Amino acid sequence: MDNSSGVGVLDKAVLVLNALEAGPASLAQLVQTTGLARPTAHRLAVALEHHRLVHRDTQGRFILGPRLSELAAAAGEDRLLAVAQPILTQLRDLTGESAQLYRRQGDSRVCVAAAERASGLRDTVPVGSALPMTAGSAAQILLAWEEPDRLHRGLRGAKFTATTLASVRRRGWAQSVAEREQGVASVSAPIRGTGARVIAAISVSGPIERLSRSPGRMHAPPILAAAEKISESMRRP
Repeated sequence: MDNSSGVGVLDKAVLVLNALEAGPASLAQLVQTTGLARPTAHRLAVALEHHRLVHRDTQGRFILGPRLSELAAAAGEDRLLAVAQPILTQLRDLTGESAQLYRRQGDSRVCVAAAERASGLRDTVPVGSALPMTAGSAAQILLAWEEPDRLHRGLRGAKFTATTLASVRRRGWAQSVAEREQGVASVSAPIRGTGARVIAAISVSGPIERLSRSPGRMHAPPILAAAEKISESMRRP
């Protein structure tokens, strides 16, 4: 297959990046792997370093740079939002409650997408809202499958316990009643990416008088189905 795009300098830069996919490389190794002339390989690697697409390790070897993981994260988030939005709308229509999608950012969880209930009493979480990781069913989901050290750190000051998170892992969904806010209940499930890693939480939330004090009994099945649908799409290459 011809890998030439017709833009020579770009094709050569991609050769350098492809060579570094296998791991750190000295300039001599880059020349050998890419077949580029030494001055060309050096010029391109240094130019890519300027744009943070290439970096140097402690031994001065070229490695893939931090900009690539930043771009990959943004691409993953864009894909997640595109896949999730219609499913959130379906979930809202099915449950009659507001549906949200949360991602963890440091010590907060951020609402990255939502489908609001059109009228009546509702739990409105505007897109972009940063909520604490210490309360609410989505916080439980985003913490439950973390590494043990991170999980125990996350439990400091939390309104839920390690026992709660053990139940969440066992049944695959979480519920909360007046945990984040008085009068509000919610149910959440994990969205998984490649390697079954939890990358987001999908939730429905609303007033306790509609969701009851056992909201999972009512809404866990549709939320689990929605989470699986999004996870399936995210796992596809």
